[in-house]
Amino acid sequence: MDRANKVLRFIGHLKHSKAPWAGLPFEPMPFQVDFIKDLYGTLNPDGTRQYRQALLYLPRKNGKSFVAAALALYHLVADGKQGAEVYLAAGSREQASIVFNQARDFVRGNKTLSKRLRVIEYSKTIIDDRTSSVLRALSADAGLQHGLNPTCVICDELHVWEGKRGRGLWEAIITSFGGREEPLLLCISTAGYDRTSLFYELYDYAKKVQEDPERDPTFLPCLYETGPDDDWLDPEVWAKANPALGEFRSLEDMEALATKAKESASLENSFRRLYLNQWTSSEVAWIPADKWAACGGLIVPEKLKGRECYGGLDLSATTDLAAFVLVFPDDADPPSYDVLPFFWLPEARATAERRDVVDYRAWAREGYLTLMPGEVLDQRLIKRDIQRLADTYRIKEIAFDRWNAFQLAVELEEEGATMVSTGMGYVSMSVPTKTLEELVLSKRLDHGGHPVLSWNIANVVLEQDAAGNIKPSKARSKDRIDGAVALILAISRALLRERKQTVYKERGLVVI
Repeated sequence: MDRANKVLRFIGHLKHSKAPWAGLPFEPMPFQVDFIKDLYGTLNPDGTRQYRQALLYLPRKNGKSFVAAALALYHLVADGKQGAEVYLAAGSREQASIVFNQARDFVRGNKTLSKRLRVIEYSKTIIDDRTSSVLRALSADAGLQHGLNPTCVICDELHVWEGKRGRGLWEAIITSFGGREEPLLLCISTAGYDRTSLFYELYDYAKKVQEDPERDPTFLPCLYETGPDDDWLDPEVWAKANPALGEFRSLEDMEALATKAKESASLENSFRRLYLNQWTSSEVAWIPADKWAACGGLIVPEKLKGRECYGGLDLSATTDLAAFVLVFPDDADPPSYDVLPFFWLPEARATAERRDVVDYRAWAREGYLTLMPGEVLDQRLIKRDIQRLADTYRIKEIAFDRWNAFQLAVELEEEGATMVSTGMGYVSMSVPTKTLEELVLSKRLDHGGHPVLSWNIANVVLEQDAAGNIKPSKARSKDRIDGAVALILAISRALLRERKQTVYKERGLVVI
């Protein structure tokens, strides 16, 4: 236990750098103390550490980064290893920087360490010249790492180590051990959704060792999670997975997150995985029908003339539904949105045998979509209609899918429209998709009960990545979702207006 106490004494000299604890000593919580005592205080008969690998499995906001950074510094300067090599490994440069920056701040907040250690910011490196030891951040997206001889490797958020590069870095790390007396591989992560990933393999192995420790006496599993049958709305269940509840995340914050999660399948999915540490599916249904219907307030197009608006254009395939949606944010803080959608479809598609189980002709008769002669979309007619709308409404910008509408976008831009090419990945789509969800749940959106748009929304199935980012999936959705995609694209541009206005207000400027 002396070795564990040595680690705890070292950590006690580190200080927090961020509010509300800035300047205060880093005092490990009881669960962190127990983990450190198990990891460093369980010894072989010869006095070396029994555990050479460990998994600390925690939801978000439970102090993972603090522990990782503190232990990394301990192995750099206090573990008594000459020429130590300590690595902070992550799936991306951004993720690798999180723990490194915390270690850097610990160094800056300690007079002894700040004098002894050299921090090289650009290469994410900390050097101890006294022992010729080095701490360095590694990332999977930087390519394979060779020539490593680590004393300690801390792998952060393994659930986002994706693809060949993620496995490549993992294999490079695993195969690098063997040249040190008692190396340590510590993995710290939240749950994911990909059950074919390398992290799920490690998690599954940890579960087996937890059930039968004799299976691998060198592996320490420390798993904080809830069961699949636990009541995910029960605060006692939350505490089961979140040992730092009330410290790094307040109970009130968890209650607010749970309240939102009750309203949306995607938010529930994220809540279960990110805050309860449950493995979930990457695919979820989206906005409940009753929540969408509650936003079906009357839209009077005449009253929208003169108001600033933003457009989203999704052409899809040439033989299928095309959508153009305008959103009109008001001047409230936060703003509400009026929605005006437009749809086009080849007439042959409306009468042919099809997978769509809707009456396109009835919608056309009622003015909810335009049927075009023939079997394919006539982009000339769509261009004409959009130009007519531009003459009627104050369209500031139109976002479009760069893969399907490029030529039409070029032609519209030649006619004076401001066209914005937008990707369909998580980077472009997650924020506006979450915003649309929030607008519906808070009843800050009116869509007029438009049946085609409502049908599109009901068809949406979301894809979700391990970090909680979401986007609509055309491949996995139940049917056509073109209107939903166009609406999200329009919101993506309107959000920039909100950000600009917020900046202006903060600076005391008048927005005209």
